[in-house]
Formats: sequence, structure tokens, C-alpha cells
Amino acid sequence: MAKTLKKYNYAVIATDIVILTIIKQKLQVLLIKMKKVPYSNNFWAAPGGLVKPDESVDNAAKRQLAQKTGVKNIYLEQLYTFGDVNRDPFGRVVSVAYFALIPSDNVNLKTTKDYGDVQWFPMDSLPKLAYDHKKIIEKANNRLQKKLEYSNIAYSLLPKEFTLTQLQRSYEIILKRRLDKRNFRKKIFSVNLLKKTNKIQRGSANRPAALYEFSKKTAQMVSIL
Repeated sequence: MAKTLKKYNYAVIATDIVILTIIKQKLQVLLIKMKKVPYSNNFWAAPGGLVKPDESVDNAAKRQLAQKTGVKNIYLEQLYTFGDVNRDPFGRVVSVAYFALIPSDNVNLKTTKDYGDVQWFPMDSLPKLAYDHKKIIEKANNRLQKKLEYSNIAYSLLPKEFTLTQLQRSYEIILKRRLDKRNFRKKIFSVNLLKKTNKIQRGSANRPAALYEFSKKTAQMVSIL
């Protein structure tokens, strides 16, 4: 298959971006539906594409995000370089992968005519994936889990204002384990991660809860767990 489809005479560079959010109490990844052979039979992929000669790899990732999903101005971090010789049936393509985080209430999805659809999928229920994107997505998931322990990266997944319960539940969804409520809140307040908004969340079955926001909305090193 690689021989009949090959169109690159030399190695080229691409970017692939794993976009993550939390929807319906599950960590979800944004995928686009492939149309081109050999992935036209209901295969999906992380958005990405080739780097242009006149752009940086970072700018290429941002461009591919905006063009193929409509997503922009979000947390974006270089993940890993995937360079297996046979990872792409069209030739020697080295992928510089990224992972991106976004609140689920801040997305207006769209894609181009080159793709069949754009859709969120639960991390534990992914469709058939093109290329080596299963490996790339797993790498991004592992990176996110580790970064929760030593950074404030959770700010990129939550809405501007949230309750302490929502914050803790986000950690539990990503880490796939329960956290002690008392210890979690004690640690969160000890590192000055949050500030009160003086607002109350109402309208749920539970009693009204105080709303918080992150003290800083830029990435920083801070021990959480």
C-alpha cells in the first residue's frame, strides 16, 4: 500500500494536534473524519497537516487547528515527535505532535470539504484511527495526567467560573480515580491557585455553591497532588 500511494520523494514535516476537553463527565478528544484512501472507510484522525516552507512548526499547528476545526486561541503545547518510517502510507512524514486543552463551552466546530465531519469522542471509546494517531492520542492523555500533578494546567479545561466540586471532578475524570475532598481542597488553597468571585451557583439539586476562578490563566509550575 505504501508503494502505490507514495507521493513524497524526501521526508516532510507535519503537525498533528490532540485537542482535549471534558464533556458529560468524560475526557473527550476532537477528531476529523477522513475521506482519502486508504482511510475513507470510516476512519478518523487528529487534525493536522504539512508544515509550509515559510512557517514555523508552532504556527503550522495553529493554522491547522483553525482551518480544520474552527478552534483557535487555546492552550497549545508541543507533545512529541513521531518519526516511524512507515507511519504514513504517502511517504516519509515526520509528525511534530501537539496537545491542546479547551473548555467545552467555548467551541464552535467546523471543518473543510476535505473531511467528512468533525466530532468529539470519549477517550475510552475512540473510533478507528488513521496513521499512528492512536499512539499520539495516548501520549497526549498520559502527558495531561502527569501535568495535573505539577502545574495549574486545569485552568485550560474549565469555564471562567466554577465550583470546587467541578474542579475536583475534572481532576478525577482525567486521573481516573477518586480524590479525598478535604485533602484536595486544602492543597488547592495552600498554593493560592484560586480566588473567590463573590458569586454563587444556583439552580442545581444541591445547595448553592461558591464560584471561583483561577488566580492566573497562564501555565505555571505548582504542586497540586
